[in-house]
Amino acid sequence: MIYSSTDNNKIKDIKKLNQKKYRDLNNLFLVEGEHLVEEAYKSNNLNNVIILEDYNFNIEKDNIVVTDKVMNYITELDNHQKVMGICSKLKEKEYGNKILIVDGIQDPGNLGTIIRSAVAFSFDTIILSNNTVDLYNSKVIRASQGMLFHINIVIKDILDEINKLKELGYYVSATKVDSGNDIDILKEKEKIAIIIGNEGNGVSKEVLDNVSSYIHIPMNSECESLNVGVATSIIMYELNK
Repeated sequence: MIYSSTDNNKIKDIKKLNQKKYRDLNNLFLVEGEHLVEEAYKSNNLNNVIILEDYNFNIEKDNIVVTDKVMNYITELDNHQKVMGICSKLKEKEYGNKILIVDGIQDPGNLGTIIRSAVAFSFDTIILSNNTVDLYNSKVIRASQGMLFHINIVIKDILDEINKLKELGYYVSATKVDSGNDIDILKEKEKIAIIIGNEGNGVSKEVLDNVSSYIHIPMNSECESLNVGVATSIIMYELNK
């Protein structure tokens, strides 16, 4: 069967997954493009492939074949891909020894970059605060290049989580632009959790009041601050050396 009408209820339900409330309601999200579909497939998160009619793709997963008109209706991109995927949301896994905590990041590109770097530099868990941009926002997914499928990512009340982590023996540190210890102090710790903050305001005061230490990146005084994605990547790189 080829879906050719944008009035079809199944197609309308798929398009609704571009909205957070429907992603949350159905516990599903969309990915666009061959690479992201392949990453979802490798991680066993892929439920369906949405594929353009007469296009050959190497993965078959309850394929939903659609016309160009329908694919253009579903996509959030200016120019649609030939393949999309319907995926299950990530399942929570056990925490490892290197955790990144994200406090209120709003830019989807920044969060996607951070996820990609966390995988590259061997962090095993990312904890997102409730006020962080939605993990399943299509821009986050694209910026992560599919790396969200390769790391444990959970959404929590981070104040509660900080206390739990301390009880479990984690050394919890937060970034501060203007002061703090050198990153090297964290290399001595077996279990660490690093908190990064919002693009404009940094880590919130109530969170800063509950950490064991502050860290910062020394830099030229001519530069007031770094992009949060860049700064976080530097910190994780240093801790992976």
